Amino acid sequence: MENFPLLPAEEEGRLHDPRLRENFIENIFVLKRWRETLEQGNTARNLVDFHTRHKYLIMARSIESYRQMGKLVARSGELDAKILYQDYLEMLLKTLRLKTTVPKHINVLQHIFGYFKKQLSADEKQEVISVFESYRALQIPLIVPITLLNHFVRKYEQAYLQQQVYLNPHPLELSLRNHV
Repeated sequence: MENFPLLPAEEEGRLHDPRLRENFIENIFVLKRWRETLEQGNTARNLVDFHTRHKYLIMARSIESYRQMGKLVARSGELDAKILYQDYLEMLLKTLRLKTTVPKHINVLQHIFGYFKKQLSADEKQEVISVFESYRALQIPLIVPITLLNHFVRKYEQAYLQQQVYLNPHPLELSLRNHV
């Protein structure tokens, strides 16, 4: 931790808390995707792609961080690639240290829901709103609204949302969002 203070770290005992565990594992998978992006080359296009795919995951931590990171990405043509990637990684790691909350998740879920306003029937819209409210009241886990939204992403072939990491941040088999 002294040599790499921004890398994800968590005390073993705290990993029994489902929210902290989900957050920690999510961070590890974000950094895995970051390394894969680096392997493809430090180009502006690769950075834009990474940032775009992680939009809602970052927003679930901090909308302000997402905006600041977006401004940095927008300057990709002006900055040296090495500095750009270094600055972005520093901002990403600081953002990943921020915790998600139910209100932050609700905000992101509502943004995603907005992509389907024209396609969904009144009953479907009401179902989504009801699921969101049940999640807000902590009556159901996060996986329930995520699963419902993923259903609509597939049904309506929403290409932009299909690439959003927030909807599938880690392997489903880990069952992490079943408890948050």
